[in-house]
Amino acid sequence: MNIKLIVLFFSLYCLFFISSILFPIDYDWYSHLIKPSYTPSGKTIGIIWAFLYSFISLSVCIIVSLGESFKKAKWFYILFIINYVFNQSFSYFQFKQKDLLMATIDCGLVFVTAILLTMIAYKHSKTSFVLLIPYSIWSLFATFLNYNIYVLNR
Repeated sequence: MNIKLIVLFFSLYCLFFISSILFPIDYDWYSHLIKPSYTPSGKTIGIIWAFLYSFISLSVCIIVSLGESFKKAKWFYILFIINYVFNQSFSYFQFKQKDLLMATIDCGLVFVTAILLTMIAYKHSKTSFVLLIPYSIWSLFATFLNYNIYVLNR
């Protein structure tokens, strides 16, 4: 395996944790929110995101490993960057601003860009596509969950 791809994988994986460092979870505030009964525990959510971040990072590395020109894969990279920004913005809205509506809107944007990213990945690599499916599904669930938390706490 190419050392550059290994470095890229770990770099991308680590980048996904920036928002949790910049905007840590306010456990006291979050624990007092009214949440639907199907809300996973914080530990479960953390484990799921850790796996999803590895799938996303691996998916990007697979696309990079194809050696396609930037022009050929540019929409994948552009959507990845847009999705990454939305993904990282969630913690800002949810835990720094404590704005459940903006966090829900942001979640929806993560979902939409995750779906688009998954569709674009299909054109380049079926493996990359498959790796992004759980992210798209979880993003939909997260949007639905966050919307319901928003509604319960208005």
